[in-house]
Amino acid sequence: MLISMKEMLAPTREHRYAIGAFNVADSCFIRAVVEEAEATNTPAIISIHPSELEFVTDEFFGYVRERTLKSKVPFTIHLDHGASIAQVLRAIQCGFTSVMIDGSLLPYEENVALTKEVVKLAHAVGVSVEGELGTIGDTGTSVEGGVSKVIYTEPAQAEDFVQRTGVDTLAVAIGTAHGIYPKNMKPELQMHILRDISQRTPIPLVLHGGSANPDAEIAEAVTLGVGKINISSDMKFAYFDKLREILARETWWDPNVIYPDAIAAAKSVIRYKMNLFGGLGKASLYR
Repeated sequence: MLISMKEMLAPTREHRYAIGAFNVADSCFIRAVVEEAEATNTPAIISIHPSELEFVTDEFFGYVRERTLKSKVPFTIHLDHGASIAQVLRAIQCGFTSVMIDGSLLPYEENVALTKEVVKLAHAVGVSVEGELGTIGDTGTSVEGGVSKVIYTEPAQAEDFVQRTGVDTLAVAIGTAHGIYPKNMKPELQMHILRDISQRTPIPLVLHGGSANPDAEIAEAVTLGVGKINISSDMKFAYFDKLREILARETWWDPNVIYPDAIAAAKSVIRYKMNLFGGLGKASLYR
């Protein structure tokens, strides 16, 4: 079952859970997300960054759409951190059901104008739109990047942004960062900001940089209106850590014997996050 982000996140506030948006980079990660979602009857978001889309090529999403359309579990295919209208249009042409336009580094009025234009284009073909206000930190361990100093989302500005752009979801900056935090770097999530934004805006909120944050803070964020949580580094770290272990021990070269244990390692993280977000088994809400 392939649905839009608006449809995917519609029940999250009422039922107090969030959906994991798992950043995929090839067919092994697609398998990990889809198979774990089906095994646990849990809705999931397949997310991909423009650089990853460039790597797997447009044709790859013919396979992704076919696989998810035939599933009984709801999925959304989402463009993460789209930086331009051209990238958004490419994703829509590939069959994505949701796109993000990230104008967070632009002056506020330019961000509003760009996001509003993308909403107009995407909504015309039934595709959901995620906007962003504030900036996500950078741990230095992710290709997704970020900034050295986080600019927190201003609640009053978030209210204005949602009203003026018509976005379906809003990514907010409360202190998270892309990647795995180094030992000397501790995330400081500002829950009071999240609470204020949630009270001012009716749409589901999005937490980027969901990896490596304290479980208690992530769980609290879900109770404060976060409906979508992005996971990339935790899943990929487990996958490639297992691959390195196998290749250091064996001289195999056949993918069918090398990759299964790595996919299983990724699945373990995916299931853990689904349970943490409270979405495990929630696919029945969409039928």
